[in-house]
Amino acid sequence: MTRYRKVAVGGTFDKFHKGHEALISTAFNVADEVLIGVTSDDFASYKDHQIQPCHMRIAHLRRIADSFNVKYTIKEITDANGTADVDEELDAIVVSQETEQSAVHINEIRLINGLNPLDIIVIEWVLADDDIPISSTRIRKGEIDMDGNLVY
Repeated sequence: MTRYRKVAVGGTFDKFHKGHEALISTAFNVADEVLIGVTSDDFASYKDHQIQPCHMRIAHLRRIADSFNVKYTIKEITDANGTADVDEELDAIVVSQETEQSAVHINEIRLINGLNPLDIIVIEWVLADDDIPISSTRIRKGEIDMDGNLVY
């Protein structure tokens, strides 16, 4: 797998689960430096359910990121692009199949801004025991736990 100088990854990271783990670990495994964008409380408020406060989500991500021997930065982001559309140092972005189109959009803006497009690394869905993707929404609904086990 290609090694990158600096890689971006972003999300809400609420109800942190195995899919989030795959996203984060992929970024750290391919990069010398990782930029993690975490949606702000205001940006996450468009969702119609209670999201953990941003500072709690960042603290959890920091604990995970510290376990890798890779330089990283965590930034609170206020829109879907974060700083990926203007950061000249970025080489790649790690996304899920669900958010791949956001990365394509970021690359369109990068080209308009005179920047090189990012390599887009798409991770596979992480499936729950019922072969349906693990998601924070499913966890919140009580269908599955954070490991993808069915809750009865």
